[in-house]
Amino acid sequence: MRARAASWQAASWQAASWQRVAPAVAMMAWGGNHFTPLLSLYRDIGHYSVLSVDLFLATYVGGLVPGLLVAGPLSDRYGRKPLAAVGVGLGIAASVVLALFFRSEALMCAGRVLAGLGVGIGMAVGTSWLKELSTPPFDTTADDTAGARRPSLSLTLGFGLGAGVSGALAQWGPWPTTTPYAVHIALSLAALAALAGAPETVRKRATTTSTRRGSLLADLRVPLAGHRRFRQVVLPAAPWVFATAGVAYAVIPMLETPRLGGMQLGYATLLTVVTLGTGALVQPFTARINRLTGGRAMLVGMAAMIAGLVIAAVNAHYLSPWAGAAAAVLLGASYGIALVSGLVEIQHIATGADLAGLTGVYYSLSYAGFVLPMALAGLAVIASYTVLLAVVALICLGCLVLVAVGLRRTAVV
Repeated sequence: MRARAASWQAASWQAASWQRVAPAVAMMAWGGNHFTPLLSLYRDIGHYSVLSVDLFLATYVGGLVPGLLVAGPLSDRYGRKPLAAVGVGLGIAASVVLALFFRSEALMCAGRVLAGLGVGIGMAVGTSWLKELSTPPFDTTADDTAGARRPSLSLTLGFGLGAGVSGALAQWGPWPTTTPYAVHIALSLAALAALAGAPETVRKRATTTSTRRGSLLADLRVPLAGHRRFRQVVLPAAPWVFATAGVAYAVIPMLETPRLGGMQLGYATLLTVVTLGTGALVQPFTARINRLTGGRAMLVGMAAMIAGLVIAAVNAHYLSPWAGAAAAVLLGASYGIALVSGLVEIQHIATGADLAGLTGVYYSLSYAGFVLPMALAGLAVIASYTVLLAVVALICLGCLVLVAVGLRRTAVV
C-alpha cells in the first residue's frame, strides 16, 4: 500500500513539473497573439491603414527573432527558469504599453517588439524546458512524442485562447482597447507564481567574467543549423508554418470586411480561434500521420497549406465568409502538423547542449513568415489578392517539392 502511494506521489510530482511551466509558456504565447483579432479594431478606432496594422503584426518579429536566437543560448548557460520569468515579464510590459498608447503608431510598434521578445523566449526557452521536463528523470511515464507535443500544445493553446478571449472582450466587453490586456496581465502574474515551483533542468556553468564572455559568444553560434537534414528538410518548410496561419487570421478577415458589417472583429476572432484550435486538435495525431506516411508528415502539412491557399485565393474574388472559414480550417491543420513535424526534426538533430539554440533558429525561420500579410498588403496595389495568393500557393508547392527531395536524400538507411 505504501509503495503504491509512493508511486502515485512520484507520478504526480512528475506531472506537476511540466504543468508548472506550461502556463508560463501559454501566457508568453497569449501575449504575442491576443493582438491579432484586434487588427480591425485598430483600423476603426485608431484610424490606421491596412498596411499599418499589418506592420504592427510584422513588427513583433523584430523582437521575436532576437529573443529566439539569444534567449536559447543564454538559458543553456544560466538556466531555463530565470529566462522564462523574464519572458513572462516582457509580455506583461508589452500589454501595459499596448493598452495605454494605442493611438501612437511608434509606441504600438514598441509594444509589439516587447511582445515578440517575450514570445521568442517562450518558444526557445519554454519549449526546451517543457521538452526536458517530459523526459527522465523529471518524467518517466511520458511517451516518445510528449517532448514535442506538450510544448507545441502549450504554445498553440496560448495563441488560440489569447486570441479568442481578447477578441470576445473587444467585441462585447467594456473598454475594448484595455480589458484584453488587463486580463493577460492578471493571468501572467498567476503563471509567474506557478513557475516559481518548477525544477531547473540546466546546470549553470562557470561564473568568471572571461569564461562567461567566451562561452556566451560560442553559445550564440548554432553549428547544427548547417546540418544537412536541417538545410534540406526543415529550412524549406519552416517559413510556411506561420505564413499560412497569418493568411488565415489576418488576410482573410480583412478581405471579408465588406460582407461583415459590425461583426468584423467577431469574424476575425472566430477565424483566429478556428485556425489555432484546428492546429491544436491535429497536433496529437502528427505522430500517427508520420508513421502512416513513413516519416512524411511534413509533406501532409504542406499539402494542406496549398489547398487552403488555393481556397483563399478563389475566395478573395467571391468573398464568402463560409469559404474563408473552410480555408482557415485547412491552414490551421497544416500549421499544427508542420509545427510539430519541424520540432520533431529539431529534436532528432539537436544534442542536449544546443537544443534551445537550434529550436530558436527553427522558430525564427518559422516566424519570418509573419511578414507575408504585410508583403501582400504592399503588393495589393499592383495585383489582386486572388493573383497574389495563387502565386503564394505556387511558391509553397515548390517548397513542398524541395522538402520531398530532402526527405529522400537525407533518409537514414
